[in-house]
Amino acid sequence: MKDLSVAVAQFQPKDGDKEYNLSVLEALTSRAKDAGADAISFHELSITAYTYLSKLDHNQLKSLAEELPFGPSCQKLIAMASKYQITILAGLVESFDDKLFNSYLCVDGSGIKARYRKIHPFINKHLSAGTEYVVFDLNGWKCGILICYDNNVIENVRATALMGADVIFAPHVTGCTPSPMPGRGYVSDHLWQNRANDPEALRKEFDGRKGRQWLLRWLPARAYDNGVYYVFTNPIGYDGDHLKNGNSMILDPFGDVLVETKSFEDEMKVATLTMEKLKQSGGYRYINARKPELYRDIIGRTNQPELKPIWMK
Repeated sequence: MKDLSVAVAQFQPKDGDKEYNLSVLEALTSRAKDAGADAISFHELSITAYTYLSKLDHNQLKSLAEELPFGPSCQKLIAMASKYQITILAGLVESFDDKLFNSYLCVDGSGIKARYRKIHPFINKHLSAGTEYVVFDLNGWKCGILICYDNNVIENVRATALMGADVIFAPHVTGCTPSPMPGRGYVSDHLWQNRANDPEALRKEFDGRKGRQWLLRWLPARAYDNGVYYVFTNPIGYDGDHLKNGNSMILDPFGDVLVETKSFEDEMKVATLTMEKLKQSGGYRYINARKPELYRDIIGRTNQPELKPIWMK
């Protein structure tokens, strides 16, 4: 099987400014193509921005939404993919059958290859939950998508891996928010505004428990336990009124970080994924060693989900 070169991006979006955000997507897509990437992945709701959606009423949210595949943003993504001969993954608000979804698309020059709707949305009460996992083909590789909070529920990751995914795209808007976990919390705006004069202070916060250290508690585990590549994306700078740490990264099936964005600017990094690591990984062996008859009924037990994070309470 041919190796797969994937780019992960970070950028600072503008709230509701699709034209601007798509222009940044195109600039980074062009850079990814020049770097030899077969595909580029952007963060959750990268076309609209994310955090500010919490303040929108139903009509305001609906005005942002687009029907697929004929909405202008989707058509622009397809045109970009055709122009640069690359596969693009990006997020938007989708309108379908009088419902609104936090959706993530994979497109190439021929159209939509995959569409995934976030299973655990919470940013706005008018967003409906997705009801299915997605696995699709990308240059001979089987790929899945799980958006932000979906990755925190480990059953979602295992289910996607059991459906055959070799790669899981994990678009996020996360980090640098309050949590019961020691050391978590917001990052000072002063550090962001002073980043040119004192980059070390901001990098220390972004790479500490509020950001990167928290990511590395669980992203390597998801990749390692399931024997998959993990393609994590996250914005840099402000998304709405939340400062985000970027650190978009690709992890291999051993849980090792292959590439990572580390600047405070719009940036992308490319890693080459090789098939041989998949069957060498511990996760491959663990999946094949399962005894589902022991825990099928336990894992499938009914539950009343509580989704709202601490910072929204």
